[in-house]
Amino acid sequence: MTQKSVYIYRLFERIWHWTQALLIFILVFTGFEVHSSYTLIGFEQAVRIHNVAAISLIILIIFAIFWHFTTGEWRQYIPTTKNLRAQVEYYITGIFRNAPHPTRKTILSKLNPLQRLVYLGLKVVLIPLMVASGLLYLFYRYSERGRIATLGTDNLEGIAVWHTIGAFLLVAFVIVHLYLITTGRTVTSNLKAMITGYEELEDENGPDQKPAETPEDAGKS
Repeated sequence: MTQKSVYIYRLFERIWHWTQALLIFILVFTGFEVHSSYTLIGFEQAVRIHNVAAISLIILIIFAIFWHFTTGEWRQYIPTTKNLRAQVEYYITGIFRNAPHPTRKTILSKLNPLQRLVYLGLKVVLIPLMVASGLLYLFYRYSERGRIATLGTDNLEGIAVWHTIGAFLLVAFVIVHLYLITTGRTVTSNLKAMITGYEELEDENGPDQKPAETPEDAGKS
């Protein structure tokens, strides 16, 4: 089957992806310094940068949620069990013996069954956990009628533990994600696709058939 270059990742999608990646890197870098894992830029500077990056990420998440629902891209994360076992087996053993990929990427189905589950968990569990615990940590003490009030908990230990657990899970996700982007058609094909928006996909239409629907066309239907 022939390959064709398909515009699969829209401009906002790419900007959102790389901005989110940068902010997560900054949050991890400064967060572990705040956690006293090392000392590079100083505690106060780390806290200041961490807070700015956190608020920026929350704003980006709000825009991303709006974009996903107005474009219908939220459907990409609907979980499915079809080919799920085959996808897991592919990542465990098949990929090391050059087995064919069990699922085919298309404009309307960019994620394989395992990616759908992982990204859904990231968006509805891990990211909300980090945002909620981070906001509780940030606004644990606040001003009320000229006095300092608290959120009604004796200390920040429980909040900090959950925030730290989420941070380690996020780091684990990033490490796995960095590895998996090298498992495309070539080592750099997935990376290039998220930079240019275009990816080489299998042409199912044939030379005499109507071209596949573009993302822009899908948004008009």
